[in-house]
Amino acid sequence: MIAHVINPGSSGVKLACATLEPSANPALPGQLRLQLTRAELPLHAPPTAGAVPALTQAIMALTADWPAPHAVVGRGGFIGRVPTGTYRVTEALAAYAVQGEGAQEPPNLGGPLALALAQVRGVPAFIVDPQSADELLPEARLTGLRGVRRRGEFHALNARAVARRAAHEVGKRFHEARVVVAHLGATTSVTAFDQGRAIDTTGAGADGGPLGAMQSGPVPARALLRLGADLGERALTHLASEGGFLALTGSANLRDLEARAPSDPDVQAAMGAFVHQVAKAVGEQTGALSARPDALVLTGGIARWDELMDRIERRVAWIAPVFIIPGEVELEALAEGAGRVLLGLEAARDWTPPGGGRGPA
Repeated sequence: MIAHVINPGSSGVKLACATLEPSANPALPGQLRLQLTRAELPLHAPPTAGAVPALTQAIMALTADWPAPHAVVGRGGFIGRVPTGTYRVTEALAAYAVQGEGAQEPPNLGGPLALALAQVRGVPAFIVDPQSADELLPEARLTGLRGVRRRGEFHALNARAVARRAAHEVGKRFHEARVVVAHLGATTSVTAFDQGRAIDTTGAGADGGPLGAMQSGPVPARALLRLGADLGERALTHLASEGGFLALTGSANLRDLEARAPSDPDVQAAMGAFVHQVAKAVGEQTGALSARPDALVLTGGIARWDELMDRIERRVAWIAPVFIIPGEVELEALAEGAGRVLLGLEAARDWTPPGGGRGPA
């Protein structure tokens, strides 16, 4: 099977031609064999809905030599609270993506671009594990304040892909395994997967997660109130993109921080706080599971910092085997999501608009 993959970002559109073959291991049918040919369409500014026709033509030209696909799959953005999975892209979904809650976010163009290219090719279009996926347990959603509820937004696409890989590494199907994933980058999230479902998460950005390259991590409630009084709405940006290593050391560049670490007490202190917070969050999400996890995964850009990963692994390895998967595997995750549908391993989901009677699974 061939799938063309589209992952729009602020500075470019990442593309791939994916060749997908069934698993070589009958006991793990979801462990697909995958080969990617990659390309990228650079952009001078973040893309908008109005650019979809021009982007479609540019992608068609850039990928003209690729073999014809059996499907086109794009990044899923914010399309309302939905379960994870692979969704068929319809005209209604594509329209909501550019008009709804995340209309200004580049990943929201993944669905519309996939649909436009798929219509030219005469094949189906999909998105996989959209960013607004939310399938928390009811007890994980409730807080001690009436009317205040937690949302389950996290780094869904990459986290589910690496959780699936870790399950396969320990000889289990994803839907039979329990895995805790710490996605560690500019923003962070730590998420508990129980039999394929993200039952609880720290959240990401301003909503939670340990400190990251630019994310503040947990902040005491009284300090949050003071911050809100001082900064107003900008407090949310402050928490999500002006905190973490950036606030504590003046830099969010991991190479710079790693070079400074041996002699800079500010970097050393931030490293200690980071390791402590990640280990605590992994323990917290382990407690959300009904039994000991089969695997723990450390992923994201900060997972390239070996010393930090070694220190975290020493803190949490007593819980379960630790797998370190640096960076992100988003193109692979999108391709595999389409492949599982094309190969008949799972059914594609149908999307309905928010308020249309369907909540999280």
